[in-house]
Amino acid sequence: MATPYWTRPEPPYHVAIFTITPSGIDPEGYAEMNKRMVKLAEAQPGYLGRESAVLPNGSDLVVIYYADAESIRTWKRNSEHVVAQRLGRQKWLARYRVEVARVERAYEFAAGPSANAAPDAEGQTCGSASPGQD
Repeated sequence: MATPYWTRPEPPYHVAIFTITPSGIDPEGYAEMNKRMVKLAEAQPGYLGRESAVLPNGSDLVVIYYADAESIRTWKRNSEHVVAQRLGRQKWLARYRVEVARVERAYEFAAGPSANAAPDAEGQTCGSASPGQD
């Protein structure tokens, strides 16, 4: 389940950010395992949503939203996920980076009539901070 940025959870929440460079070995097997991991992750307690994009260099950027840090730790220890991690290191991934963070506040700006979120009286559409207060 992909979560568009305008429906992200209200802070605070946690994120796991993955930057993944596939090795090119067995792309069908990698895609199949990835589909299984997405389905499994969506069923996990604490899972809030997911966004992904392909970077210009061909790497994948994946952000997964969680209710709390324990949900991330639980997912990392999931037995099927542990197997997928091992196989990824053995054959499917050339490189990866994982970053875990707690989101304390969030805000956004959307201009024009095509904006997807209606701002409140202070021009904010999510979170509690004003632009420039990071």
